[in-house]
Amino acid sequence: MKRVLIANRGEIAVRIIRACAAYGLESVAVYADPDADALHVRLADQAYALEGTTALETYLDVDKILAVAAQSGADAVHPGYGFLSERADFASAVEGAGLLWIGPTPENIALLGDKVEARRIAAQVGAPLVPGTPDPVEGVEQVKAFADQYGYPIAIKAAFGGGGRGLKVVRHPQELDRRYESAVSEARSAFGRGECYVERFVERPRHVEAQIIGDGRGRIVVAGTRDCSVQRRHQKIVEEAPAPFLTKSQRDAIVAASIAIGQAVEYRGVGTMEFMLGQDGELSFLEVNTRIQVEHPITERTTGLDLVALQFRIAEGGNLNDLPDVVPSDGHAFEFRLNAEDPGRGFLPQAGQITRFDTPGGPGVRVEAGIASGGKAPAQFDSLVAKIICWGQTREEALARSRQALKETALEGLPTLIGFHRRLLEDPSFTATSARDFTIHTGWLENDCDWLDQLKQSLPRQVGATRVLRQWLEVDGRWIKLGLPGEMFGEAVPGFGAAPGGGGAESAEGAIRAPMSGILSRWLVDDDDQVVAGDPVAILEAMKMETRIVAERSGALTRLVAKEGTTVRDGQVIGRID
Repeated sequence: MKRVLIANRGEIAVRIIRACAAYGLESVAVYADPDADALHVRLADQAYALEGTTALETYLDVDKILAVAAQSGADAVHPGYGFLSERADFASAVEGAGLLWIGPTPENIALLGDKVEARRIAAQVGAPLVPGTPDPVEGVEQVKAFADQYGYPIAIKAAFGGGGRGLKVVRHPQELDRRYESAVSEARSAFGRGECYVERFVERPRHVEAQIIGDGRGRIVVAGTRDCSVQRRHQKIVEEAPAPFLTKSQRDAIVAASIAIGQAVEYRGVGTMEFMLGQDGELSFLEVNTRIQVEHPITERTTGLDLVALQFRIAEGGNLNDLPDVVPSDGHAFEFRLNAEDPGRGFLPQAGQITRFDTPGGPGVRVEAGIASGGKAPAQFDSLVAKIICWGQTREEALARSRQALKETALEGLPTLIGFHRRLLEDPSFTATSARDFTIHTGWLENDCDWLDQLKQSLPRQVGATRVLRQWLEVDGRWIKLGLPGEMFGEAVPGFGAAPGGGGAESAEGAIRAPMSGILSRWLVDDDDQVVAGDPVAILEAMKMETRIVAERSGALTRLVAKEGTTVRDGQVIGRID
């Protein structure tokens, strides 16, 4: 292995580029138009345009990525996390093209990426499990039958995805039809498949997980535990390692189940075994993530391992003989995700330009970033722009260093979670020193946190989307395709100009406005339909999240941006209610 194509973007692409340099490998970056000047593009040894603006046109286009691999002379592909990282067909396509796949085998991904099949394997090896459907459900009637048998609440989950997308909790029968439809729609949009299964929902659970490393021949190493219970919309925003306040029996059960599941499939590479821990101490297997995790740095900091370098070693056929079955943890570490979101507005994501980014320093502090001052957080992709990792000999020391690190951090130009993290570090629910007082659970932010509305931030002036114009030119007898920003030619970028309906529409009474920049995914009503205040009227997709736009008054609706798939800007009028 000499040259690695990184089929990803942002901070994980930067992390892999640096790992390549340390391992003696060359790196090849790929990029969508909005990422033309991104940090990972500038740091890689080579960078190639995927010629498109959306994830579907770029980072999810298998043919384009394999074409760049051939063009660049890459002999291996690292998928990072998200995008194509857990697609067995992509892993197979990479190997079929004669390239090394830096990740679990396609068979591992297919088996464990199917959440229903993963549950079957977990049951076979005796891992703890809550009741769930043995197969994906065929329709809402099967969901109702499960709820009738086991009671509410239940969780409807995407069978071929993760990261909280395609996950809906149903607490009352009257919610079931709508939430099932939403789960299927979100799963299809995020993963290309809408199949869902159902589980009994565990109330107020903690999310704990184990990092595993497999050699592909039956040897499984467990590199510590993590707690990822601070979540919004079922997606993590703060993690720590090791998971605090576990009993020895809980820790032993997590380790034993993780090794058994990994051995059952002869797992290769790094992966994560996820579990729920109920208030009553009951442990239940959740799923397997067959990739590197966003939160991998806290495991690296507490174990001394370089997990990406281990991915390289295993891809080249190396063994794990120098590692014990369970790697001991040294000290404690936290990771704080700096998402471009406003926690005071329901963690609403906001694209925009970074005008200032000051990073912290000091003992035990590490920063992973995909941006720099002057860079952009594009609306088309995930809201994560950077991570702050803080380590200490004890949890208390790690908390103290975290407070100082976040005090030193400045990220301006758009709303971020920095203020949220600072406030969280003062909340006794999180900073507790005993299991009894540590009351954080996966629904804590939505149900128990009473200070989020104090954190509203001013919204940024939105920056237009990057549109690249490409032209073939002959230079020194060689034809090259040159890409230049459309703004250089005074070209208007569709969807970021004046709002439809003219200037008067901006101030019109009854205007329906986009709450953020993004794509108008679909309308839920037709022209001239009668709506009632509070009714959902459209779905906006931005930064990998779906947001429902609701009517603020009753009346007849007129759709001004009628075409689904239109790009709209923050505050743009998309319709009116008269």
